[in-house]
Amino acid sequence: MPTRYPTKDGVKWRAVVKINGARVATKMFGTGQEEKRAAIQWENETRKQFLLKETPMGLPDSLQWASKYLEYAEQKYARQTFKEKHAVFKLFFKFTQETRLDRVTPNMAMDYLKEQNKARSGNAANKDRKNLAAAWEWGRKFIDGFPSLQNPFLAVPQFKADKTPRYVPAEADFWKIVGVANEQDRTMLLAFFFLGARMGEVFRLRWEDVDFLAHRVRLGTHKTRNGDMRYDWVPMPETLRDALQDWQKKRPFKTEWVFSCLDDSPSQHHNPGERYRARGRFMKKMCERAGVKPFGFHALRHLHASLLYNEGAELSVVQRQLRHTNPNTTARYLRSLGYEEEHSQKVLAVLEGRGRGKVIPFPQKQNPQRANSRGSVHNNSTQPTTNLKANGV
Repeated sequence: MPTRYPTKDGVKWRAVVKINGARVATKMFGTGQEEKRAAIQWENETRKQFLLKETPMGLPDSLQWASKYLEYAEQKYARQTFKEKHAVFKLFFKFTQETRLDRVTPNMAMDYLKEQNKARSGNAANKDRKNLAAAWEWGRKFIDGFPSLQNPFLAVPQFKADKTPRYVPAEADFWKIVGVANEQDRTMLLAFFFLGARMGEVFRLRWEDVDFLAHRVRLGTHKTRNGDMRYDWVPMPETLRDALQDWQKKRPFKTEWVFSCLDDSPSQHHNPGERYRARGRFMKKMCERAGVKPFGFHALRHLHASLLYNEGAELSVVQRQLRHTNPNTTARYLRSLGYEEEHSQKVLAVLEGRGRGKVIPFPQKQNPQRANSRGSVHNNSTQPTTNLKANGV
């Protein structure tokens, strides 16, 4: 039976079809009674279609697999990650039209991923491959009767990815946006900038995570190998501390959340006083208002890393601030921001201009006692070291 569901366009009828307790299809309808009748009819027809499809006894179909995995993913991962996984399943089922899991083959996976590579990009195809492969492995572990077949998505080689550096906004553009933001939004932007935090980490901040005395903030992330929450303390600069202290006094809703919805119109994402889970077009609107090139919340993390690196911070410092468990992740992150090219330029700056006949001397070492070829000992002698020419030995 359809139920009323609040959306940004008002309350609508939501039709849901479940098979064996698992949600297999959902569709939104309008607000009136005629739309409600249409939703009921859609539910009945869709349920019949699923029940008439041929599936071997005891074998879960692909939509049951997707429904159960997404139900798990919604609780386990950040909202943006869940939305990404949900979108992948929609694209895959629209392309294949296959409901039997035992008919999902490496060839079918290859055809789908090749289409995504062509229509979107190699990066997008690789991300779909990763998400679908992870969902397949989860199904083998936790769904009874799941086919014990080779993971069809892992059988497909990765596609050539686009190496275009990620966009890093100018620091001046960031401060222009801060200048046109209201009080809470201004403080939130400062948190992104000074902490180098991910969107979910800032949205999940509680006041108990802010240690004003020790000048530090505790950030929690799901970006771990198994999706469990991990917490880390990061330094809090004075500018951010002052802004947070001021906002704590002035905030209208005295809740546990540092940043909460102040709008009087509830939505499916949040109600007044609740923490943000998404902010839709917020950054795009702010960029338009400030007259700068559009960028998102995550670009502020890029800017944070760039400022640290450009000021001479060691890789280990950047790694610690971004909270990467592996330094290779930080190195890849910096390369994605275009710093591989900067490294090449630094190397060329050192070597450029060195040519035939230019000698690069090695530093000389003092050997108090060194035997000569006849066996005698030279005390405190300094032997000249061999010089190498830049064009070879």
